[in-house]
Amino acid sequence: MMKDQKIKVGIVRGGSLKHYASSLEKGGHIISHIFENLSDKYKVVDILIDKNGVWHLNGIPIDPQNLVHKIDVIWDISHSSFSNIIENFSIPNISNSPFLRTLENNSDMLRRHIKDIGLNMPRSIISPKNAREVFEKFAAPWIVKINNEIKLVKTFDELTETLKNEDDTVVEEFISGKVASIHSVPFFRNQDFYTFPIGNSFGSFTTSEKEKLSVLAKDLHYHIGANHYLKSDFVLNPRGKVYLLSIESIPDFHKDSHLSQVSESVGVKAHHIIDHIIGKALNKRI
Repeated sequence: MMKDQKIKVGIVRGGSLKHYASSLEKGGHIISHIFENLSDKYKVVDILIDKNGVWHLNGIPIDPQNLVHKIDVIWDISHSSFSNIIENFSIPNISNSPFLRTLENNSDMLRRHIKDIGLNMPRSIISPKNAREVFEKFAAPWIVKINNEIKLVKTFDELTETLKNEDDTVVEEFISGKVASIHSVPFFRNQDFYTFPIGNSFGSFTTSEKEKLSVLAKDLHYHIGANHYLKSDFVLNPRGKVYLLSIESIPDFHKDSHLSQVSESVGVKAHHIIDHIIGKALNKRI
């Protein structure tokens, strides 16, 4: 590659009805940050997989096999079902394994997997038959997730009404305590796993609590094998026990996102993280 030739970064987004809009949005933020702050180094190639699974390069349909000669590195923001296709391209890529993507969307699998590092999650029931089934497993209050909506339910009657005529639901026990999100990036700022400060959160944390959560986030990142980034959502109950609420492996670089806020607090811009992640995929530690 010539010295003055830009690195072509293909941002792959879309491909899933459930996460289609989110994928387009998060990929769009990465495209914008590269274009506005890193255009002297990278050339963005927008790769869209539509809802029918058809690939498009800058708006034009393309056979995905033909991408090999058009880009230098892929950043995969698409649905996990396309990750195997991308792995077969033999192009450096920013993606996570189908197993990790499954863990993100399957709380039971994630719960079993993280027991090895002594971390717990709130109990849950997927698509319960009725409110009685939930009540017999764990008491109120409950967190009810229906599609993309989350509701706190405090009484049995309210739970009965909430679950009525709803098939695709997840009910979790509510853990009271202090909630925090921790973002971790491998090999950033000369650390194996750099964790950003907790920043805005629900509840104030002591120094020892912050250190405890940071260590847990690093252990979790290593244990589940997140390649480039991980967001870990925790709750610390009044007795000091930590529960994992959820994980995300695709960063949100929206200007008002939690990641952007905590990055700014330590003098890091979104494009610094983007540049680092791309460099790591190209086997360059920045």
